[in-house]
Amino acid sequence: MGLMEKDGDVPDGARPQQADVAARAGVSLATVDRVLNRRKGVKERTRRRVLEAARELGFLAAGEEAELEGARPPNIVVLLPAGTNPYLRLLGGRLRALAERRGSNDPVLRCFFIESFDARALAAALRRNAGWADGIAFFAIEHPVVREAAAELAAAGTRLVTIVSDLGSLPGIPHVGMDNRAAGRTAGLLIGRLAQRREGAVALVAGSRHYRAHSEREAGFLSIREELFPQLRLVGLREGHDDAGENYRHTLALLGQAPDLAGIYNVGGSSGGITRALKERGREDVVLIGHGLTADTRRAVLEGTMDAIFDQDPDMLLSRAIDCIAAPGGAPKPLKLDIYFAENLP
Repeated sequence: MGLMEKDGDVPDGARPQQADVAARAGVSLATVDRVLNRRKGVKERTRRRVLEAARELGFLAAGEEAELEGARPPNIVVLLPAGTNPYLRLLGGRLRALAERRGSNDPVLRCFFIESFDARALAAALRRNAGWADGIAFFAIEHPVVREAAAELAAAGTRLVTIVSDLGSLPGIPHVGMDNRAAGRTAGLLIGRLAQRREGAVALVAGSRHYRAHSEREAGFLSIREELFPQLRLVGLREGHDDAGENYRHTLALLGQAPDLAGIYNVGGSSGGITRALKERGREDVVLIGHGLTADTRRAVLEGTMDAIFDQDPDMLLSRAIDCIAAPGGAPKPLKLDIYFAENLP
């Protein structure tokens, strides 16, 4: 009688199955599946028992065994706002590309688009994905229900990092993004210098003030206008929810309200709606500063409808966010603000 038969295992010549590994290790089939697929939620001693059983049964090839013996790469979820914002769609595309070419020891990536500007939807998505994810990177909405969910998950051990827009002073949650107040001041400086008017109106279009990034950019813009360009009066801030259609309608209204409009700072995304309105009204003289180097903003700068693009490199943004989860350390430094004009487009 062979050794495997004597031990009550599968007969000689039969290929062992996951069910055989589960029986030998004294665990459920679901646990074996989690161990073999390096999923979250298995105690180390249980994982060891499953691997030992798989080894004794000859279930694993040598290369597979060596791979499973190593530390499990983290499961990482990235939550982005849904909608028509081209920069956010670009981020989603870059994440999909990263997921498709990952190596066996690279983090396992998933990306989900959550209803934009909906704090409760974001809080629910954070809790829903914490069961699978070791870490979550998310575009934060500054709202009590989001802060509560984030604090709850961080206390339970889920590694969190905010990207682009943060949660403020919530401890233990690093942020990857630019200095948004400095970006707003820089936009105000450019509009003030490029407008070439002693007097006139300037306007801001934002996605939503619930995004801390947008409110900080607004604050920076307003501060430098008051300091250096008080002759340029502000005609209000419109919330376009990063929607090209809404931004188009807001821009038409601004042009009707202020015929002497000298400049617009698009604090959020979807600048295509603004450039469409400016072109239709023949107002390419209005200085336009916006965020996100994408196909539509590149075209607008080359056509002269847009004057400058503020960008934070999407690959660097994602790389820093993933590193914050996979290899947590100190607080990351702000990302470099890239400013593109027609003459220096990459």
